[in-house]
Amino acid sequence: MNESLHTIDHFVKVTVSSDKLMAHISFANIEDTFSCTVEQLEAVLKAQRIVYGIHHDKLAQIATNPKDYFASVTLVASGDKPADGANGAIRLIFDLDRKDGKRPMELEDGTVDYKEVTSLSNVRKGEMIAERFLAEAGTSGKAVTGEDLPAKAGKEARFKIGKNVVTDGDGMKLYAAIDGMIVKTDRDKINVFPIFEVNGDIDFNVGNIDFIGSVIVRGSVLSGFKIKASGDIRVTGSVEAAELDAGGSIDISAGILGQNKGLVKAGQNVRSSFIQDANVEAGEDVIVTQSIMHSSIRAGRNVTCYGTKGLIVGGVVQAGEKVTARTCGNSMSTNTVIEVGVLPNLRIELQQLRQQMRAQMESLDKTEKALTLLDQLAAAGQLTPDKIAMRIKLSHTKKQAQEEQTLMKERILEIEKSLEDTEKASVEIHSVIYGGTKIVIGRYTRFIKDTTPRVKFRLFEGDITMFTL
Repeated sequence: MNESLHTIDHFVKVTVSSDKLMAHISFANIEDTFSCTVEQLEAVLKAQRIVYGIHHDKLAQIATNPKDYFASVTLVASGDKPADGANGAIRLIFDLDRKDGKRPMELEDGTVDYKEVTSLSNVRKGEMIAERFLAEAGTSGKAVTGEDLPAKAGKEARFKIGKNVVTDGDGMKLYAAIDGMIVKTDRDKINVFPIFEVNGDIDFNVGNIDFIGSVIVRGSVLSGFKIKASGDIRVTGSVEAAELDAGGSIDISAGILGQNKGLVKAGQNVRSSFIQDANVEAGEDVIVTQSIMHSSIRAGRNVTCYGTKGLIVGGVVQAGEKVTARTCGNSMSTNTVIEVGVLPNLRIELQQLRQQMRAQMESLDKTEKALTLLDQLAAAGQLTPDKIAMRIKLSHTKKQAQEEQTLMKERILEIEKSLEDTEKASVEIHSVIYGGTKIVIGRYTRFIKDTTPRVKFRLFEGDITMFTL
């Protein structure tokens, strides 16, 4: 039948997908006598500005036998999807994230071989450390309406430049500026540090060490001494009541006997065979192969005590995500606290903020009482020049205190909100947990009364729930 364009529009409906990559035809108000031509269908598409990617063969099939398509929605035009560009990348010549050489190896008999711990990524001056690959622009697409569909360009990768490294003129390659050891520190900065090695104990013959590099001590660190290193610290002996501070990781072969003094602090990981009566902080993980006894442990990510003993008894162990041990507590119900689900420094900050808020409120209360008295004197016309000055000063102090109080409240709410984000937080005890242990996940607390074997604790439906491993 010869239908006008208007009449065809009455029968044929065109729909375009939201991304403009597909156009479909459907039929409405149809009669058995309906017929159409390819030209008429093309005209309908043109009227709807469908000009690209038209499936002419499909239009021919529809025109030949339209009844076959009355009850369906038929794709009649396809656009070209844009292809986003690949992100730029950094390729390190040295594998700084490899596990061998960075972690003590546990042997079949349960002992630990620390020889590999001192394996370092050494580099010569002028040697290439890494190279950068540019991001790709991507390929634009085309809509069925004929317009270009832009592609997203990939994100450029940038060198995270630390100390003693330089780039070439194009910023495409990274080189060592000195002979030394490649070390990643905070925020994955790439550095080349020279190594300071002590063949013996850190005692009065050596003194304290403050070194822009990595330190290897082939002996022990005695009580009262300090080692500060921008890179890693390796101690083949033990650490007594000393202070160790590393921007990278700290590895201690024998163990830590802190005598409730000193501090072992690492920007990344702390590894030791045991920790007793000590204070240990790690930006990432604390890894212990034997035991943690009566100590204060803080890890930004995980605490793992999972060697032949794998024992945690007494003290407080805090981890941002997870604590894993074989045994927790003992038969004497020694008070042992395990906290997970929030960065330890945030818990400390929250405690300090609450103390500051109390002190601020007390101070603000005194200021307001003094201002009330001065306002009464002002109303009676009895303000002397010195009291006018005091009134101005106190008004400024009140305003400043209120502003500080507002900021502290906002920060407290922010930290408290993070206490609720504890989906990944868990405590795993693979042998037995004894009564006397307290489990804290985020803002929730559970006291363990009975000895229980092989359990995992995590938040479930607003409560700390115990699951069997």
